[in-house]
Parts: sequence; C-alpha cells; structure tokens
Amino acid sequence: MAMRFRKSFKLAPGIRMNLSGGGLSWTLGPRGASLGIGKRGTYLNSGIPGTGLYMRQALSNGALSTQQTSHSTSREATQVSLTVTVSDDGNVAFTDESGAPVSEELIETAKKQRGDAIRALIQGKCDEINAQVEALGLLHLDVPSPHQHPTYASQAFAIPQPSLPTPKRPGFLDKLIKSRLTRIEAQNAAAQAHHLNELAEWQKARAAFDATESGRRELFELAVAGKPASMEAFFAEVLNDIVWPRETEVSFEVRDEGKELAFDVDLPELEDMPRKTASVPTRGFRLSVKDLSPTAVQKMYAQHVHSIGFRLLGEAFGMLPTVERVNLSGYSQRKNRATGHASDEYLFSVKVQRHQWESLNFEALDSIDVTEAFSRFELRRQMTKTGIFTAIEPF
Repeated sequence: MAMRFRKSFKLAPGIRMNLSGGGLSWTLGPRGASLGIGKRGTYLNSGIPGTGLYMRQALSNGALSTQQTSHSTSREATQVSLTVTVSDDGNVAFTDESGAPVSEELIETAKKQRGDAIRALIQGKCDEINAQVEALGLLHLDVPSPHQHPTYASQAFAIPQPSLPTPKRPGFLDKLIKSRLTRIEAQNAAAQAHHLNELAEWQKARAAFDATESGRRELFELAVAGKPASMEAFFAEVLNDIVWPRETEVSFEVRDEGKELAFDVDLPELEDMPRKTASVPTRGFRLSVKDLSPTAVQKMYAQHVHSIGFRLLGEAFGMLPTVERVNLSGYSQRKNRATGHASDEYLFSVKVQRHQWESLNFEALDSIDVTEAFSRFELRRQMTKTGIFTAIEPF
C-alpha cells in the first residue's frame, strides 16, 4: 500500500469558472458541441454532458434556403433547420429537427451556405482531440521561479455598493392633491427603506469578505514564514487552483519545522491516456482521426507523470520559501501478473535539494525535458527508452 500523509485530496480536471463585472461565465471546450442551422440563424451550441452547463452563440442570421426549379419556372424558396455534429471518431453528421439524417442535396446546400461555420466546428473538434494529448506534458510550463519571493495577491470585493434611489419629485398637481402627494411620499419612503435593507446586506457581505481576505493574507504570511500547519493549509489551496488535465490524488506533509516537504502522488493510469490524434484535411468537410501507437501512448504517459512531478516540485520550492528539500514519490495501480489483482506500484521516487532546483533555467522551461530533468537529482527509477516502468522501492 502507498503511503498517506496528513493532507490528501484529489486534483480533478473540470471547468474553470470566471467571475467578471458582466456576471458569471465559463470557458467550454468543443466537447458536446453542435451547430444548429435554423430559421433564426446559425448557432454554435456548446455544453458538457452531465454538468448542466450550456452556451448558445449566434454565428449568422438566416436559415438555409432551398430553391427548386422546374422547366425554368421558379418555385417559392423554403427554409429548413438542421444540426451538424462531429463525433470523437471524426464522423460529421447532418440531421433534421427530429434527429433523422437529411438528404445529400440538403447537406450540399448547408456546406455552400454555412461552410465557414461547419469548418469551424470541425476544427474545434480537431483542436479538442489534440489538446487532450498536448496538455498532458505541459504542466511544467507554468512552474513558478524559485528565485522570486512569493507575494500575496489581494482580491477585491466584486459587488458594487447599492446606489441611492432617485426620489420621485411631485408635480404641480401632486402638490395640490393631498392623496397624490401622500402616495409619492410613500413610494419614496419605500424606495429608501429598500435601499437601506440592500445597503445593510451589502455591508454584511463586505464585512464577511474582508474577514475572509484578512484570514487568507494571514495564512499566506504564516506559510511564507515557515509555520508548518499554515504551510500545509496554504499549499493545499495552491494545488487546488491548478487545472489538471487528468485526475491526480496528492498526499503531502511538511516536516522538519518547515524545511522539508514530502509528496506521495497517486498518478493517473496508463489506461486513462488519450489514444487518438486528429487533423483537418485541406479539402472537404472531414475530420481525420487516427489511433496513436502503443509506444506513442507509453511515451506520452511517461512524459505526463514526470510533468506532474515536476510541477509539484516547482510549486513547493516556488511558493514555500522555507522548504530546503522535497521528497516526491509517484505510484500507479497496476495488475499483478501472478494474481491478476491491482496493487500500488511506485514508478519513481526523487529527492531534490533547493540549490539543485534553482540551478535549472526557469527562463526556458519549454526547452526542459522533464523526464531527463529528474536524472539530475537523487532518483530511483527503472524506465526504458520507450517509457515502460518497472516497479521500484521508494525513498
């Protein structure tokens, strides 16, 4: 069984929500995307199954129009609605409002009138498939430099203070008729009372935010100063703020009065790796999807698990300045050939000193091979050139 430290939690991939002055928004990948061509125009429908999140974006106005001619006599143009979808295997489907396939004639009409939008949908699916592969080995590119002392990034209270209501001014007749004047005064009093209630709620929310912000700042300052309990709480927040391409479970513990950090990482499985790559041919409305070879998948997996380790090492040295050494071990669940049961097997275990980490060139992270970088440190790892691991005993 793998080790478990005090702090243990799952780092799961998902949707990053963004709060802005215009309200809540989110960035959705093309997964689950479709193109709707209807009477009111062309729309890109984006959503992620199971999340309830959905976005509809207008691309153009006007539906498809089909015009039939017979013996040089023009008939009335008709408008139709259809949906274009691109599956993970590259199949481009054109369906009507009931979900049934449409005729080749209508498909050709859609390509002529909405070709750019359809190509954009196909390219979006291509980018989604390839991004699943590319993102796996790029976690290390956002590693903070250990040469820069971490600074606290304060957050601003995003809710504006309620504005004072504009009182309704009585007119000449309102002043002469007492009932009308009384009604206006009551309306103004009600508006003022509503404003005072809103202001009280805003002040309550602002006080709670300020208290939370003060606590966050205090936690940061104590963590940077090397207080172990604060270091663990703060570092858990740091890791949770990272968008991880695959679910990764991390356990860690601060030791030796804040001078050492130990990681135990439950790495993704080889079976979880994407196995397809895509391209868009220059001609036609097609998506070419090909299977990656087993060797390519194995190499991608090796790159990914080392990229996870590199990122965790970088966050430890970059965000916790009192940490002088980091021990990190990564394991995976693999089937025992003798019993057929899955068990934890460590793939690598590494000890890194701060001065060793600082010797890396953090101005050129894109030129660092993370797999090779691990060999600079005290390392236990048995891995072939094609990325096949043999289980090791961790430090």
